[in-house]
Amino acid sequence: MAMLNIRNLTVRFATATGSFTAVDGIDVHVDSREVLAIVGESGSGKSVSMLAVMGLLPDTATITADEMTYDGRDLLHLSGPERRKLIGREITMIFQEPIASLNPSFTVGFQIEEVLRINLGMTKAQARARALELFKAVGIPAPEEKLNAYPHQMSGGQCQRVMIAMAIASKPRLLIADEPTTALDVTIQKQILDLLMDLQEEYGMALILITHDMGVVAETADRVVVQYKGKKMEEADVLSLFEAPQHPYTRALLSALPENATGDRLPTVSDFFQSEAAR
Repeated sequence: MAMLNIRNLTVRFATATGSFTAVDGIDVHVDSREVLAIVGESGSGKSVSMLAVMGLLPDTATITADEMTYDGRDLLHLSGPERRKLIGREITMIFQEPIASLNPSFTVGFQIEEVLRINLGMTKAQARARALELFKAVGIPAPEEKLNAYPHQMSGGQCQRVMIAMAIASKPRLLIADEPTTALDVTIQKQILDLLMDLQEEYGMALILITHDMGVVAETADRVVVQYKGKKMEEADVLSLFEAPQHPYTRALLSALPENATGDRLPTVSDFFQSEAAR
């Protein structure tokens, strides 16, 4: 049985002009220790799908599914206390834009220590010692000093490492990383991806990687789910997806990679669909 199993997930949002469907009948599963990449353009429902799993969507969202289970537990019908024992402990998430996800009013050390005290029941001294260990584990330079820093005093890459430290603090079984390299330069992106893969191996976690970067997918994933406009277009192991994509949209994403550029401009997904329609 899959660690996380989702069948026919639909997410709708109430708006002033009516109901808007952001996710439309998605099926997703991930096994223990597996790296699953969910790819697609912005607006394809990647993040919304996983925020539904985490229970972090606003009250305007209506979530339905034939099945949404983690380790056999029904995520749709968990009580508040049951969900709090699970989310943030066994299932954790790294959010987009790490600087925006951290509270600017508190030091990063305080914020990670709070996670440890609430989720693991540590004393203040224990949480401080564990936070220092985590900062060292994720490669934050001068970790003792950085524990006392505020988010605005750290670089984007350092803030992302803080978010990773928070996410792995309780040694989760499932980590969801939502565009973990967005807005970082190429060198830092590589460092963050290498760190995530090292931690995934060390902790034996399952990892769901949400991204629009097919290069990241090629380097990290075991299996890939491709989404477009809230629907799943294709699912395959990573080698099969790159060697023999089955869906036109997957072929469109691959055709838009920089190495496939011809002339003085990069191809786009729209270019691909126009060329397919012209055939």
